[in-house]
Amino acid sequence: MPELRKDPVVGRWVIIATERARRPGNIVDSSENTFNGGGSHCPFCHNKEKVIYTAKNDKHPDWSVLVVPSGAPTLKPQSHSSRTGHGLYDVINGYGAHEVIIETPEHIANMADLDVEQIQQVLNTYVVRINDLKKDPNLQYALSYKNHGWGAGGRRIGHSRSQIVATPVNPLRVKEKLIGAKKYFDYHERCVYCDLINQEKEFKKRIIFETEHFIAMTPFAARFLFEIWVLPKKHDCDFSEGVVGFEEDLARILKDLLLKIKIGLNDPAYNYVIHSAPFRREHDKKLQWKTIHEDYHWHMEIMPRLTRVAGFEKGTGFYICPVPPENMAEFLREVEIYG
Repeated sequence: MPELRKDPVVGRWVIIATERARRPGNIVDSSENTFNGGGSHCPFCHNKEKVIYTAKNDKHPDWSVLVVPSGAPTLKPQSHSSRTGHGLYDVINGYGAHEVIIETPEHIANMADLDVEQIQQVLNTYVVRINDLKKDPNLQYALSYKNHGWGAGGRRIGHSRSQIVATPVNPLRVKEKLIGAKKYFDYHERCVYCDLINQEKEFKKRIIFETEHFIAMTPFAARFLFEIWVLPKKHDCDFSEGVVGFEEDLARILKDLLLKIKIGLNDPAYNYVIHSAPFRREHDKKLQWKTIHEDYHWHMEIMPRLTRVAGFEKGTGFYICPVPPENMAEFLREVEIYG
């Protein structure tokens, strides 16, 4: 029988439709997820664009991680941010930032194939760039994310990279999470994500694995097949502050999860996003999120692209997941990655 489940943070309902389930290991046709070669054909192997930031290490003394402006920016820096009204319609000019994080000088397609040290340096780069973008008073939010593979919005360039987009407003999906967390805190005087971690550790069946500082799990109301959440055990609302000192642990858990996805699910396309607090500024008299340090909890979401969103989902806002999250977690736990 299908089952409806409600997300405890944003109140979104999903349908767990087990009649649609297929054997998890046989669900993916990754033929679309092919990449071209490196060398002169890859714009990221020998990038000639304006460099925003460079990270180096002993293995790669010239550059280990490189940050450049996006060649097709969603938003871009301008002389100023302006807002105008046209009757009931609001318009803001396309002020913002869109940066590409080239994660390695080697032509490697999947972050799963980078070593832990390299992934750690990528995470460190996110922190550096977010903290720099916070200095712009016209920006309110920054999203760090990855599109891996053709089906996830990536191009057929087999060079591991991710992106940061900073916006002059708080995105609606982010607001939904912030408002949901605040409502829970106002009623319970506790963080909903901390309570979620404690309940999942007691239930156990949706946990994939955990480290000293992080827990990886399939969410109770999963929207997508093999959707994974990674949450820090230590409460903090801001990724760029809360991850400091724990980057190696997060890099290790991220590599292991991406390897499980690659090996167990036949290397599908995937997205990941890091949900963090908006930029908070002490001088902002209209500070909306006064309890955000207590009520919100940064986290990462990894979403393999194994099913397509169709008319019902678009028309209702319901997501349909064909496998119970408990079964997804069990399957991923059993995937051997270090043979």
